[in-house]
Amino acid sequence: ENYGSDDDDDDNNNNTTNTFENGYFLSPAIFTNCRDDMRIVQEEVFGMLMCILTFDNEEEVLRRANATNFGLAAGIITNDMKTAHRMASKLRAGTVWINKTYNTTYPAVPWGGVKQSGIGRENGSAALGAWTTEKA
Repeated sequence: ENYGSDDDDDDNNNNTTNTFENGYFLSPAIFTNCRDDMRIVQEEVFGMLMCILTFDNEEEVLRRANATNFGLAAGIITNDMKTAHRMASKLRAGTVWINKTYNTTYPAVPWGGVKQSGIGRENGSAALGAWTTEKA
């Protein structure tokens, strides 16, 4: 499978390892020159990687970010907290981190995705529904 650009060549990719011959594994990596049509951009990849995409304005980045089938988490990095909160409210993702280390969760805060990233919530009082049965 080719998760990057058309010119990726596994023989020249220093991030791959032969230790895991039955899967696709790579060291922490930052992918630049990414496009919206790349699998690595469109799919929910669980690993230490970041895809860098450029944008011209808020409307464009929101449209593109919400165009995916997944919505587990999103991240916003900015110096303007008003912009950060405005953007976070419009992103269709279960969690939105703002200027924060990614993958940080707190036991009291519900965690879960939207769209094909799952239903329901873990953690916090929102998770009680998975462990209880309501009767009328």
